[in-house]
Parts: sequence; C-alpha cells; structure tokens
Amino acid sequence: MPIPGGLGLHKRQLLRDDVYESLRKAIVDGSFAPGERLKDTELEEWLGVSRTPIREALLRLERAGLVVTQPGKATSVAPFDLASTVSAQQVAAAMHELAATLAVPVITAGQIDAMVTANSSFALALDVLDPDAALDADDAFHSVFVEASGNRIVADVLEQTTPLLHRVERMRFASFAGRDSVAQHDAIVERTRAGDTAAVAALVRENWLSLRYTTAD
Repeated sequence: MPIPGGLGLHKRQLLRDDVYESLRKAIVDGSFAPGERLKDTELEEWLGVSRTPIREALLRLERAGLVVTQPGKATSVAPFDLASTVSAQQVAAAMHELAATLAVPVITAGQIDAMVTANSSFALALDVLDPDAALDADDAFHSVFVEASGNRIVADVLEQTTPLLHRVERMRFASFAGRDSVAQHDAIVERTRAGDTAAVAALVRENWLSLRYTTAD
C-alpha cells in the first residue's frame, strides 16, 4: 500500500480527531485510492500512533461511507457509490438549509465578514486550480452558519455526511466547474445582510444540490 510521504507524521500522542482527519484527507485527496487496502501496520508507521486510535478512526470513516470493512478480513477505501453520494447530498442540503434558517436571525457582522473572506479565498483557490484550498475555504464559508445556528446535532449529522461529498467536491474544484459556487455564495451573503432568512435558506439548499457527480468536469 503506497502511503503519503513523511513517516511518523504525528510523533506525539494524537487526539482521535487528528487521526481521523489525517485518514479522511488522504482518502479525499486520492492518496488512498478507491479499493485500496488500508493496513494497520503501515498506518501506524505513517501516523506514528498505536492501533487503537486508528481503528476508532476507521470506524468513523466507515460510518461516513469512506471505507469498507469486512469482519476478519481487510479494510479498504470505499469505491464511489452514486446512491450513497446522492443520499449524503440530500441530507447535507437539508442540514445546511436548517443551519441557515437558525443562523440568519442571530448572525453578527463579524460572522458575515468571515463568510466574505472565505468566499474570496475560495475564488482564489479555484482560479489557481488548488482543490484542497478550495475545499477548505468552502468548508469555512458554510461552517459560519453551522456554528451560528447553535444546533450541535446539525454539526454532528454533517460530520457524517460531508466527508463522502468531499471526494466529489474535490474533483469539481480541481477544474473551473466550481466557479458557479462563488456567485452562489455572493448571493447568500447579500441576502444574509438583508436578513432575508427564507431566501438565504433556499439559496443554501440550491448551492448544495447543485453539486454534480461527473469525474471529468
């Protein structure tokens, strides 16, 4: 199994979230390809941690649909599955719509400014075809509503559904196909400033449902 460069990536004891995020990123960015077997010993060497946090992270990734585990056999990166991706997209769209509905009435000027900054970073990343930076900026944009909503369950549900969508988003953000999202984000910010909760919620839902699944756009 080829692994990303840098053996013993994490020399200190990691929180479970750190191991999870490292593995998730390697799957999303293609370092671990669909169908590739994930071996505990090689993951231990790469991450510099014991098997326990790795197994816990793999269980979370399995719930998110990014890995497949066969009891007593191998754990491997899940192949792309259209039905699962569509299901995750529908749930994510609904959760982000709810977050926007809860957030707009209480959002602060500083939080709106954070959305503007994130969208500027998003546009720049798309211009230079940097999908990882675009993905981070897009997450930062949408996380403002999630945090402002004050609803922890929304965040928990999105933690499970978003990683599966990240693989599709990253492919899209590696081309100029993602440029439409910049204008959609601008419209979301504009209506947020106006306090138009219903319009913002509809725009957020449309933004998430506009994600397409082709691998060559």
